[in-house]
Order: sequence, then structure tokens, then C-alpha cells
Amino acid sequence: MKTPATFYHAGCPVCVEAERQIADALDPTRYDVELVHLGEHADRIAAAEAAGVKSVPAIVINGAPFHINFGAPISALKS
Repeated sequence: MKTPATFYHAGCPVCVEAERQIADALDPTRYDVELVHLGEHADRIAAAEAAGVKSVPAIVINGAPFHINFGAPISALKS
């Protein structure tokens, strides 16, 4: 069984670079990576917050959030 990994981002240059370097580097035979653009899928913001995501880009692996760089706070993505 693959380990779930959810990469949350907002499409900004910092997020896109983090996605390219971090999410793409995960071994697809070990990780089931889901990419979530919170700017396009605002309905997923609550799930990101529930997982402990405070800013994007961030990746959640096995329920533990890892904040890669500070691109934008989650609060900035809410309408």
C-alpha cells in the first residue's frame, strides 16, 4: 500500500517551484501524491487546515504537515 501525500499550493511561483522539486521527487511506487491547487479548489481549504496546513506550499504525508516555504498563509486563500 502506498503512503498518501497531499501537496497543497496556490499556484504562485514559490508553490510551482516547490511542486516541481518536492512533489515530483517522491517515489511514485511508495507515495500516492495528490496535488491540490487551493486557488482553484477552495472547497479543500478546510481539509488543509484540518491537516495542520498553515501556509502554502505544504505537503502532508501520513497526516503530518511539512511547510516547505512561505508562499501565502491559508487565510489569504479564503474568499
